Amino acid sequence: MTDLKSIRVFLEVAAKLNFAAAARSLQMTPASVTRIVSKLEDDMGQQLFVRTTRQVSMTTAGAIAATRYRPIVEELDRTTADITKASRPDMGRLRINAPMSLGVRVMPQLVESFRLAYPRIELEVFLTDTLVDIIEGECDLAVRVSEPPTDKSTIWRKICQVPRHVIAAPSLFQRVPKPLSPDDLKQDTLLGYSDQGRAEIWKLRNGGQRRDVKTSTKVISNSGDFLYSVAAAGGGICVLPDFIVRQGLETGEVEKLLPDWEASPLWLTLFYPPYEQFPPLVATFTDFFEAYMREYKGMIF
Repeated sequence: MTDLKSIRVFLEVAAKLNFAAAARSLQMTPASVTRIVSKLEDDMGQQLFVRTTRQVSMTTAGAIAATRYRPIVEELDRTTADITKASRPDMGRLRINAPMSLGVRVMPQLVESFRLAYPRIELEVFLTDTLVDIIEGECDLAVRVSEPPTDKSTIWRKICQVPRHVIAAPSLFQRVPKPLSPDDLKQDTLLGYSDQGRAEIWKLRNGGQRRDVKTSTKVISNSGDFLYSVAAAGGGICVLPDFIVRQGLETGEVEKLLPDWEASPLWLTLFYPPYEQFPPLVATFTDFFEAYMREYKGMIF
């Protein structure tokens, strides 16, 4: 029966077309390489190389064997490497999905800190403002900023709440009155966030008082950054997470409206496929993400 070591030796000789060079590459003696190849030829009943004092060349059988064996051995090596990495908490490739706004504004600093802590972990970070199907999608975990989860088919972990603010540009109030209460909000000025083309419902609270405000459908987007840009240009009023509007509030590009009223916060959540047990890399990133957000939450949200 042909063993894997013999195939590896054969493939190295086929690549080098030189027994001595193959022996050096394999850290073996030329005599051992010659003996292994000769044994392989005997087992297969085929001559694999033509040897002369000046050169080594492959026979037709040798060329066929090299062509067939090489991809099999390479795939075996990749599979072994993947299995080895999957069992290591500090080595391997991790595929992460995150929303566009959070990905651009918050994730770069987090990713850089993670890379410094775990230099042997490779990251693929996919950004989209459409909620991915964590079960069907090709990612190991997803970062979401959304309403509290209701999906019972996935695993999720709440990291923290994300405050939201009612904001608009000062220039808007050169043409419409500034609202002093939710009852003053004019629907035509309200910009809605939705990934399904529906009007958004803002749930506002002031102590024991509650108001549900329905936005217009004239401008709806699944991108918080887009809605912020429209609002900053004086195009309307919107409710957006703190990490999107914070800089604009500090510079005066936009202002916070209805300061006595609080919009219902979102949840920053990690979503996972239905793992029976967290893969080590996923557990490593989860612990780091949670610790990072705990330490820097006041600077981010």
